Amino acid sequence: MSVTLKLPMLSLPDAVVLPGMVVPIELDDATQAVVDAARVGSDDQLLLAPRLADRYPTFGVVATVEQIGQLPGGARGVVLRAGRRARIGTGVTGPGAALWVEAELIEPTPVTSEIRAQAAEYKQLVIAILQRRNAWQVIDSVQRVNDPSELADLAGYASYLSNEQKRELLETPDLVARLALVTDWARRQLAELEVTEKIRDDVREGMDKRQRDFLLREQLAAIRKELGEDEPDGTEDYRARVEQANLPDKVREAALREVGKLERASDQSPEAGWIRTWLDTVLDLPWNVKTSDTTDVTEARRVLDADHHGLDDVKDRIVEYLAVRARRAERGLEVVGGRGSGAVLALVGPPGVGKTSLGESVARALDRKFVRVALGGVRDEAEIRGHRRTYVGALPGRIVRAISEAGSMNPVVLLDEIDKVGSDYRGDPAAALLEVLDPAQNHTFRDHYLEVDLDLSDVVFLATANVADTIPAALYDRMEVVSLDGYTEDDKIAIARTHLLQRQLDRAALTADDVTIGDDALRLLAGNYTREAGVRQLERLLAKVLRKAATKLATQPGPIMVTADNLRDFVGRPRFTPESAERTAVPGVSTGLAVTGAGGDVLFIEASASPGDRSLTLTGQLGDVMKESAHIALSYLRAHADFDITSLDRAIHLHVPAGAVPKDGPSAGVTMVTALASLATGRPVRSDVGMTGEVTLNGRVLPIGGVKQKLLAAQRAGLKTVFIPKRNEPDLDDVPAEVLEQLDVRPVADVAEILEYALENSSAAHAAA
Repeated sequence: MSVTLKLPMLSLPDAVVLPGMVVPIELDDATQAVVDAARVGSDDQLLLAPRLADRYPTFGVVATVEQIGQLPGGARGVVLRAGRRARIGTGVTGPGAALWVEAELIEPTPVTSEIRAQAAEYKQLVIAILQRRNAWQVIDSVQRVNDPSELADLAGYASYLSNEQKRELLETPDLVARLALVTDWARRQLAELEVTEKIRDDVREGMDKRQRDFLLREQLAAIRKELGEDEPDGTEDYRARVEQANLPDKVREAALREVGKLERASDQSPEAGWIRTWLDTVLDLPWNVKTSDTTDVTEARRVLDADHHGLDDVKDRIVEYLAVRARRAERGLEVVGGRGSGAVLALVGPPGVGKTSLGESVARALDRKFVRVALGGVRDEAEIRGHRRTYVGALPGRIVRAISEAGSMNPVVLLDEIDKVGSDYRGDPAAALLEVLDPAQNHTFRDHYLEVDLDLSDVVFLATANVADTIPAALYDRMEVVSLDGYTEDDKIAIARTHLLQRQLDRAALTADDVTIGDDALRLLAGNYTREAGVRQLERLLAKVLRKAATKLATQPGPIMVTADNLRDFVGRPRFTPESAERTAVPGVSTGLAVTGAGGDVLFIEASASPGDRSLTLTGQLGDVMKESAHIALSYLRAHADFDITSLDRAIHLHVPAGAVPKDGPSAGVTMVTALASLATGRPVRSDVGMTGEVTLNGRVLPIGGVKQKLLAAQRAGLKTVFIPKRNEPDLDDVPAEVLEQLDVRPVADVAEILEYALENSSAAHAAA
């Protein structure tokens, strides 16, 4: 049965007292009134309760006045010993000026084995916490406590618990719940102490290491000083290097500002390392170093001719540049308006024609330094402009690194594979190249890492690309484009004889006395074993021939002669044979010409008709423009044909082999018209005729691109007559004379002119059938 007492109540504003605690309290007027009331009316007992701002307290402890006297601080106070927990009831009357209330004593919870186990776990946690605080005397006191309720209420002394948590304990009469609360809080505190201890140990270890390193560095400096190997201070060394370096005025000012920052920065500061790296980069750049160009135009042309066969356009352009620069130097016009006389050329052509190697030849002809910058696959704008210095591991861009590598401000910089530059979330490198390749801007090029102007106006930039279509228009407009459209068969034989063969002989450890390759074998290799614009595949075949020859020489002595008759023994059967006659032997097939990233090529277009409606089926991975050309071709024949087109009123299927290769563009329009006309008339297309050109609904033949590459492909394929648009006639000036001698090139303005010649006559068709 519960016991209710009538006691004066003392509210404590900043403390929570739990059962078993002994607390000193300073006596003020209100406290004195409660103590006096307790001594008079309740046998020195009073009720201690926390003062709450939001509500009336519901629980307190019954306390006994132990002693009244002077506290250690000098003030007068009272010492109270807290007893049992009590639930606060309603107010009652009593003697004195204190507030009297009813206090219902809380009955103790019966102790079970589970409670004892829970209390033992809590005791272990408390002891672990006290051990980390080295409170050994308190540990002895805790170990002597065996009563679970008393043990739980000892949390009132815990400094890591807030008044709110202690009040929650006071208001939890159930012993099991009380033990669960203090156990959870003790676990958290122990985990906190473990983390804090680990951090403290790590910090102490780091400080010890830094102190040890500092002492060792000081000792090392002292030893070097005693040995006479003392080094100057890094900061003083940088200031002297900057003042002695031949830097532009603005660059010198920026460098001295950074040296000032370095002098003020701590040696342990990461900024000091960044500044040193920046200063090293700036001091390594050849700000005022330039090589002298050769002035002998004839010698420069000789160097270019010795390294490369053909390519007259780019050779002429380099010689012109050199001649103009020599005249500018004679008249003191090396720099006009702050800009040098550099050049920006784009060498566009299929693989294997010598674009990359031409850069080295240009540098030799100009007597300049050469550096190559590979741009294939670059997708980060920072690769061109550099990183901001605030980034960890920041570096200048590839252009600045190329200038530093060259060691002069006027090298020949080859920007290789500029058409392979991509863009993604890291920016567009092609956009960053706009300033680099603009002669009106690149005299003040600013790299993000350097943040000072770098003059690129005297650099000769040579950009290489396989396809001009993938170069952004703004970047393409800034470059002077020189097309390298490929080599003729005679060119390939000359290149093989003067360059490729000797190089492969050296690699195979052979000499001309060991192996001889005749011109007829070289012509057969170039004509029937390779069908490319460049000479890479031809060089691979020459290497294969020489490997086979070296193998034979290991077993049989004597020189080996490779001719057209025994070439198959070295490289096998020919890979390419004339197929135009076979493909166009049936009506509905015509031979067109196309340009790919690998150069020019022939393109066969096949048409067939089957019963059905007037539908048109297109296959062969055709792009939208090529599909439109097919519809235009069919519409033209249905509207303008002067022959029987009954077969075109059926279901038409137009196919362009090879089906695995994507194709697009309007230049196959006339070829499609010819194939459909051949199908409608039953007259095959002449096997030696090729054609190219865009067609309109009225049959007009519009100009197209890549005439030179297409004519080279026609020559390689063995065609005799080629139709091109009339408005492309000026492009024939760029075609080699030997190609024009072998081909009958016919400019036409109307597709009807092509049909009149290209289709076999009826008798010939009948005879062929």
